[in-house]
Amino acid sequence: MGERVAVIGAGIVGVAHAWREAVRGASVTLFERGGRAEGASVRNFGMIWPIGQPAQRLETALLSRSLWSEFVGETGVWSGPSGSLHVATRRDEWRVLSEFAELAPRWGYACRLLSAERVRALCPAVRSEGLRGGLFSDTEMGVDPREALAVAPRWLAERHGVVFEPETTIVEVDLPRVRSSTGRRWEFDRVTVASGADFQTLYPDVFAAHRLGRCKLQMMRTAPQPAGWRMGPMIASGLTLRHYPTFEACPGLPALRQRIAAETPELDRYGIHVMAAQNGQGEVVLGDSHEYGAAIDPFDKEEITRLMLRELNALIDLPDWSLAARWHGVYAVQPSGDVQFVHQPAEGVAIVIATGGCGMTLSFGLAEQMAQRRDPASWAQYASAAHTR
Repeated sequence: MGERVAVIGAGIVGVAHAWREAVRGASVTLFERGGRAEGASVRNFGMIWPIGQPAQRLETALLSRSLWSEFVGETGVWSGPSGSLHVATRRDEWRVLSEFAELAPRWGYACRLLSAERVRALCPAVRSEGLRGGLFSDTEMGVDPREALAVAPRWLAERHGVVFEPETTIVEVDLPRVRSSTGRRWEFDRVTVASGADFQTLYPDVFAAHRLGRCKLQMMRTAPQPAGWRMGPMIASGLTLRHYPTFEACPGLPALRQRIAAETPELDRYGIHVMAAQNGQGEVVLGDSHEYGAAIDPFDKEEITRLMLRELNALIDLPDWSLAARWHGVYAVQPSGDVQFVHQPAEGVAIVIATGGCGMTLSFGLAEQMAQRRDPASWAQYASAAHTR
């Protein structure tokens, strides 16, 4: 029997670590406080989005995408390897996309500029009015996070021998002992805490010491589009260029940011940059916004929904705009803006969360890289480097 490993949290980060540990022969138990994952992991677009990652994270993102293909092949869940399309409707947006297309090959990104006509041919959802062109990348992939996270625990159990413990809230980790809120106890050799921002309940001092915060986003989903209509690639508007660090090196980005701040300060106020992705049921997932710190409250803002729909309507034309669902998600963020948080609060214990909303894209790759560093000295070195990057 291999090492006894506990993974706390059955969201995408927890599933990833349980999988990659089990592949290497560990005896894994996956704990989930609810019956299934219900946090940020199921409240997103389902975008595997390497093009949104900076160059130093691209290798991890591409590794993650490869593992997603393996996961999809083994589980049979829906996937859409449709790629991504950044759409330009303004001159400054086209400038940034052109600059990035020129810089991209030296950093390892595979993408190409498309004319307005080619954009329309590839993606019939994009409106032709004001369209200047787009940047297409075929490395992006779509999944339905609700389906993927619902299937994962059973697949892990049946295919990889992972023991799944739902409805189990872990309240104490003191290796080798782990205790739940009901008083039940287990013994493990190692523990990975992958409960997102909720790890604060186990390690409030760590959460406070590293000044972690929270980000709230609002999203929505249409009804299934009629007659099997498909929109093609996942779409990002020119507003997105100011959100992802990928485009930071583009000389035209400051002017684009200034123009958006001057013309539409309401979008900056709520961190709105619109994207759209269609799932296997034909529903189109739309979003999103970003509110931080004291601005976060339990109630969704109708103004944010209105602004997102305004920008989306100017960008794409759907056969059916009827909304079937609206929701919000909350994920952890770091002051540094880094997209992962790795910390060792005690020997044999790892806190691992994907911050900045990058869990779907990076978790499988991050879990594989950490599983490759199994001795404590190597893992501690990796944790330190990951935290300071």
